Amino acid sequence: MGLKSWLVQRMTRWLAKERPLSDMPLCDFDRLSLEIRPGDVLLVEGRSRVSDIIKNITQTAWTHSALYVGRLHDIEDPSLRALVRKFYGGDEGEQLLIEALLGEGTLVVPLAKYRGEHLRICRPRGLSRQDAQRIIEYCAHHLGTDYDLRQLLDLARFMVPYTVLPRRWRSSLFEHNAGIPTRTVCSSMIAAAFTGVHYPILPVIQRGADGKLQLYKRNTRLFTPRDFDYSPYFDIIKYPILGVDDLALYRQLPWNQDGVICNDENDCFIPELGRRSSPAAHATDAEAVTGVEPVAPRRKGKVIFFGKKKGAS
Repeated sequence: MGLKSWLVQRMTRWLAKERPLSDMPLCDFDRLSLEIRPGDVLLVEGRSRVSDIIKNITQTAWTHSALYVGRLHDIEDPSLRALVRKFYGGDEGEQLLIEALLGEGTLVVPLAKYRGEHLRICRPRGLSRQDAQRIIEYCAHHLGTDYDLRQLLDLARFMVPYTVLPRRWRSSLFEHNAGIPTRTVCSSMIAAAFTGVHYPILPVIQRGADGKLQLYKRNTRLFTPRDFDYSPYFDIIKYPILGVDDLALYRQLPWNQDGVICNDENDCFIPELGRRSSPAAHATDAEAVTGVEPVAPRRKGKVIFFGKKKGAS
């Protein structure tokens, strides 16, 4: 192994290392697994170092996307079914995804892999069953290809503001080896699959001299997971762990009554009380909604006032 390959492997392992899974997921995985359909795009909030980098680049929580295939018997073409089977040795009744992962390449994984993660379904509105199978076929033919780390780095450069990176550098970022299909990243592969059946994600729209609108296909190498969330052509489907489908059910959610506010799951505090002439005259939102008198706040943990620790200048 050469020095360059050794450095790339070390960097890849470092970037792919994940934080522990949260004890309290935001998503109802069981319901999501019942409702997801072949051709749906699954968005994942990743927990790795590279996911944190993608969050900073794209300014969104969604750092990974995968294409839902269904079970093996849901794949109509026998040859395509055999191809997917070649890359998956598990239970034939398992729900499957095709995804591209840093350090692993493009592979087939069970949907159950993402139990406990923060997930969202992006469903292409009006997509025909035939085109859904063609999209699955496109991604299946990329199975075994490597993850394109260079493209990820180029994408980061492309999204740097114009004032930092000259535009002439940005416009040529994806011309190098643009036609080589041996490497890919998750969102680019899925975007190319939808583009192949002329399904729009975020097309470039222009009005001609005659006043007619014309759509242009966007460079699929520029797509990130957030684009499926942002696209007006995909329906966003969420299954929160505590649903509010029933009328006024949100009024019965088990909200904490001690006045505790959290920046995240490991940083909770009771904020400094402002001036109040009479506790009875200023009912809290929780009291107004639930009719429950709030518990007197107790001082615990860090106390933050206007975004600063108490006593800070």
